[in-house]
This record gives sequence, structure tokens and C-alpha cells, in this order.
Amino acid sequence: MSLVLDSSVTLAWVYSEECSPAISHVLDTVNAAGAWVPSLWHLEVANILEMGVRRARHDAAFRDATLTDLSLLAISIDAETEKHAWGPTLRLAERHRLTLYDAAYLELAQRRRLPLASLDGELRAAATAEEVPLLGM
Repeated sequence: MSLVLDSSVTLAWVYSEECSPAISHVLDTVNAAGAWVPSLWHLEVANILEMGVRRARHDAAFRDATLTDLSLLAISIDAETEKHAWGPTLRLAERHRLTLYDAAYLELAQRRRLPLASLDGELRAAATAEEVPLLGM
């Protein structure tokens, strides 16, 4: 089984205090079957890690090592994220009052008919309303 992975779950793996058995299960699933992400995932993950450096949560070596580790995962980048941004993604954002960034994960999960792994409460509520299966809690 494959899934759509958002940055909240990705970073919960990274920060041990945020990891849970459900998050570990998602990581096991990604290791076994891979995951899909919208094209903005790399920017989101790198930005969060960079903000961690700036806020002294961790150092640049931790950021760089984490990005190296994440690059080894079987993550597939959706090449059609931008094609849907001004149509279905915008409509999901509008309907559920999501950011377009969060709606991109939901749109991808809908389009690929895959479960969504997210810890974001608003995104999870929108996925439930759209009848998209959820992982990650």
C-alpha cells in the first residue's frame, strides 16, 4: 500500500519527542511501499528544518543529516501538482478553508485514491469530509 505523506508526519519522524507508534507505522509503510508527495514537500520539509536551526532547536549538521536520510526514502514526487493548483486544489482549499499547500496533499490523495498521512487537524478534518482514508494518529 502506498500513501500520500505530508510534512507534519515527515517531521514527526525526525523529532523523537513527536514520534508515536502510529507515526512509526507510517514510516514502516513508506519503507515497504513508498509514498507520494506534492512537489512542494521538499520545500516545506527543508524550511521547517532550517527554521529549527534558526530557532536553535538543532544545528545545521542535524538539518543536513536529516535531509540526507529523507532523500533515501522511496518518495515519489507528483509531477501534476501545479496542473491542479488553480482548479481542484483551489476548490478544496476554498471548501475546507485550508491553505493551498495543505489542499495540495488532499488533492493528491484524492486523485491517486491513496490514504493521507497527516497530523494537521484541519487537513485531517477536510480529508474525513472528503472521505479520504487517514493515517498518522
